[in-house]
Amino acid sequence: MDTGSARVARGLIDANPYLTLATADRDGRPWASPVWFAHDRYASFYWVSAPDSRHSRNIAERAQVAIVIFDSTVPVGSGQAVYADAEAAQVGEDELARAIEVLSRRSEAHGARAWTAADVTGPAALRLYRAVATEHSLVESAQHPRTALRLGGDASS
Repeated sequence: MDTGSARVARGLIDANPYLTLATADRDGRPWASPVWFAHDRYASFYWVSAPDSRHSRNIAERAQVAIVIFDSTVPVGSGQAVYADAEAAQVGEDELARAIEVLSRRSEAHGARAWTAADVTGPAALRLYRAVATEHSLVESAQHPRTALRLGGDASS
């Protein structure tokens, strides 16, 4: 694996607060949604959404999603993007504490508040979701093909 490409991909993930989440319903109708996210070791992506939002309903029907993270402010022709295929679901009770920790760390780093379990359980309007990447790739420029990557728990991957 090209460690330079992995560094670029991690930099894009760290620098951008939003990802584009692509879902599809049971019949295959696509839907793309921008969501603010936090990540755990570049492999698990977390966000909060209303369970009745279109992308949340789609995830309930079809767990396979696609993710793209990119900086939309760069000049034409110089864009870079991280792509991921992933499996998504609402975070279960057994994973909630860790997910809240990851979400809160990024939220606070961006000047926002910490999250609590009460924000995403019971009568709360939002729920916490997670997508676990099964594959990552990077497009470094319009002139370069997509590069498959291994991103994960340790900084050397």
